[in-house]
Amino acid sequence: MLILSVEFYKGSVDMQKKISSIPFKGTPEQETELKKFIEENKHDKSRLMAVMQAAQEIYGYLPMEVQMMIADGMDVPLEKVFGVATFYAQFALSPKGEYNISVCLGTACYVKGAQAVLDKISEILGIGVDECTPDGKFSLQACRCIGACGLGPVMMINDEVFGKLTPDAIPGILAKFNA
Repeated sequence: MLILSVEFYKGSVDMQKKISSIPFKGTPEQETELKKFIEENKHDKSRLMAVMQAAQEIYGYLPMEVQMMIADGMDVPLEKVFGVATFYAQFALSPKGEYNISVCLGTACYVKGAQAVLDKISEILGIGVDECTPDGKFSLQACRCIGACGLGPVMMINDEVFGKLTPDAIPGILAKFNA
């Protein structure tokens, strides 16, 4: 059954969310914390989302190894855990980098060239949306609105907002973060 589940997981790469190829680096302390939470909730299947939310708080995302722990501990099929993780936007399948870049693709930013900005970031970092660089330094996300429409196109790196962007400005901005 596990092999079938893993094949299901690996075969789902073309889904909207991207699955991280970065090796999982969970600690024994994180595993203990998650297993304790699962143990407290395993008798109520309706608590699956709460367990997944706790797991994401503990690990920062839901890698395959964590999804398997949840499925085993809650006695639910891995496919169900994966289905919930890929359906709800709150769950991430890739880790966040030290510097999390969010590019606004809301209407105002998009019509002002946000896609070209996103494409330039992707080209420089060698990652796509919902991916993290192998060194864990940068992650890239597309979002719908940052709330700075007058500055569009806009991106955020962690909590710092950059506005009125052009693709030509991206190398200099990323250099500030040692890209």
